Amino acid sequence: MSDGKRPFLLQRHGANPILTAADWPHTVNTVFNPGAVRLQDGTTLLLCRVEDRRGISCLWAARSENGIDGWRIDPEPALLPDPESHPEELWGVEDPRIVWLDELGQYAITYTAYSRAGPAVSLALTRDFVRFERLGVVMTPDDKDAAMLPRRIDGKWLMLHRPQTGLGSGIWLAESPDLHHWGKHRVLMAARRGAWWDASRIGLGSPLIETEQGWLMIYHGARQTAAGSLYRLGVALLDRLDPRVCIARGSEWILGPRENYERQGDVGDVVFVCGHTIGNDGDTIHLYYGGADTCIALALGRVSEILAWLAGHGSEETGLTPVI
Repeated sequence: MSDGKRPFLLQRHGANPILTAADWPHTVNTVFNPGAVRLQDGTTLLLCRVEDRRGISCLWAARSENGIDGWRIDPEPALLPDPESHPEELWGVEDPRIVWLDELGQYAITYTAYSRAGPAVSLALTRDFVRFERLGVVMTPDDKDAAMLPRRIDGKWLMLHRPQTGLGSGIWLAESPDLHHWGKHRVLMAARRGAWWDASRIGLGSPLIETEQGWLMIYHGARQTAAGSLYRLGVALLDRLDPRVCIARGSEWILGPRENYERQGDVGDVVFVCGHTIGNDGDTIHLYYGGADTCIALALGRVSEILAWLAGHGSEETGLTPVI
């Protein structure tokens, strides 16, 4: 158990929720789980999951000069499901995560393609969030919560993802020579068992953050309660030279449902993150997350403070699993 009163590593913005369905130019049901990136001109772009009243999701861009308010919503979606050419998208495209690949000069967007076979991970490339090159399914059903690393490690592209297996859900890692062919899948981190806050399932949150200490990973963990699943956020640290190795995992969650917009909605008691941006100081983090699968909220923190906290709050029960 922690000594003393734990500091709040992430502070909710006072204007939360910063985006809701009411902000959209068309009638939609919910707006949540955005990927996030700061463009070269400093503009923050959120690629939001927007669910219509049929229940089908698309990806829609919103832009802000300061990443907080004054959002400009594009008049039409950026990425609509294309079931004719991509049948894996029959029931929508969801939960994007965005990484800049300097080698290619393009953004890689991993997203969930939802079809009769279940959720799968698809990959698309773009330079401008207007034109997209769909590479199609890269992780077959049942799989989601995926993001690439921004550069090759030992000559290979790496991707974190969350397959549903007979052992339950955990965070896995795969590698590829060309973005098309993925293999050498291995377990990176498993859900803990028992009473832990992340005992039911875990999955990647936003893309990894490279630091001098290693790759900082924000992930979501769920715990099954008498009232249903409770989704919170935690952190772990991967080795900088070999991110196949998890070197630390926080014992406690750092953000959980508390406010009404996080506890009441289409799916209550959920905070779920797919995107963040880092400030000009290289330390300030803007974490954009979905509240109750209904709206978009913002939490602010510092990478340095999260790393310092993690160093003193590592878990003896890491939930790490041997390589398969």
